[in-house]
Amino acid sequence: MGELSLHYGNAAIAQTTADAEEVFFADVLVRGQPVFQVGGLPDSSAVDRAGQISRRIAALLNQDTGSAPITVNVDSDRNLATLQVNQRLIMTVTAQDALDFETDIATLAQRWADLLNQAMARTNLAVAVTYRIQRTTQELLNNTVDNLPALVGALVILVLTWLLAAVVRHAVLVWAKKTEGDRTTEELISRLCYGGVWTLGAIVALGVMGLNFAALLGTLGLTSVAIGFSLRDVLSNYISGVILLATRPFCIGDQVVINSYEGTITQIQLRATTVQTYDGRLVYIPNQEVFQSSITNNTASPIRLSSVTVGIDHNADLPDLFNRIQQQMRQVEGVEREPEPIVLVRELTPTTVNLEAQFWVNSRKQSFLQVTSHVLAAIKLTLQAAQFAETNAPEDMAIEPIPNNVDRPDESISDESIPNGGVE
Repeated sequence: MGELSLHYGNAAIAQTTADAEEVFFADVLVRGQPVFQVGGLPDSSAVDRAGQISRRIAALLNQDTGSAPITVNVDSDRNLATLQVNQRLIMTVTAQDALDFETDIATLAQRWADLLNQAMARTNLAVAVTYRIQRTTQELLNNTVDNLPALVGALVILVLTWLLAAVVRHAVLVWAKKTEGDRTTEELISRLCYGGVWTLGAIVALGVMGLNFAALLGTLGLTSVAIGFSLRDVLSNYISGVILLATRPFCIGDQVVINSYEGTITQIQLRATTVQTYDGRLVYIPNQEVFQSSITNNTASPIRLSSVTVGIDHNADLPDLFNRIQQQMRQVEGVEREPEPIVLVRELTPTTVNLEAQFWVNSRKQSFLQVTSHVLAAIKLTLQAAQFAETNAPEDMAIEPIPNNVDRPDESISDESIPNGGVE
């Protein structure tokens, strides 16, 4: 009819390494399914007793003697009951069993007989599932109670880690501000210290809970290749972020050009860099893309060279005109005194002499464009005062870096050389 697999409840599930004497209750299995539990007796442990009962039931099932039910015989004189099949003893229910399960001997004996009859008659899936659920719930509760000190200890470690990480992060940030003076580096150092404290705290908390780190490292070693392939883009972004924060090609507040994006750096994180464009949009660029791109930092230097080009008549007095334009540029607010503004002859054409006025201004784009515009207007007034206002510039003449749509009442000043948005 079937075979009974000999597994001993708690001994097989929860206490495989424990001695039989340490197991207070053991499962009786029929056809591999647990039916009920029995406790130990003064002369027999729970495991030994359950094994004896299981062997008797297995022998009965293997004999294929028919479907005779298990009967209960109560012996009031000896204060016990027996479960039998055709006068063959299966097990004895004692007063200790009744005390363990808080009932009387006859009721407990009848309950176990009914369970055995159901299990021996057929494989009762509903009973087996119900029993499994009950046993799992009971074991979970028991394990939770047993592991409660470890759980509380791990929770305390995590709380202390959180407090320590916050203190360390604040202290490191204060120290970095005094020593580094760069916000990007300060953030990198504080984040690394914060993460390091949390990593150490997590390891200690897992150790308190009894985690086997050797087994964990072995598992990670087996799965490292799969993790590396699945998270290679994410890891590349984080590694690139660390390199960017360490090498500092730009800082928060710098105005940069990264690929087709131009704007101000507003945030540098380990995964992405945030750029606010000049029209107010926020662009989140993955650090891997930033790291692999050419970066133009317009504000790496506090001042930046700007220039405008104008065309004048061949009959003009160049030394006098040079002097006038230089004096006019020095009077424009925002033009740096050092290096000094200069005027150069850039090109000779059949109709004009092309002059290039060079001067240094603040590297911020708004100041750069405004000062360049003011210089352009001042040069126009100088040319008008010198009676060169009607001079016509050739078609290839350029003014840098004023945008192409700047109003020019005098055609002697052209703007073809303005690159995108007026940035050199």
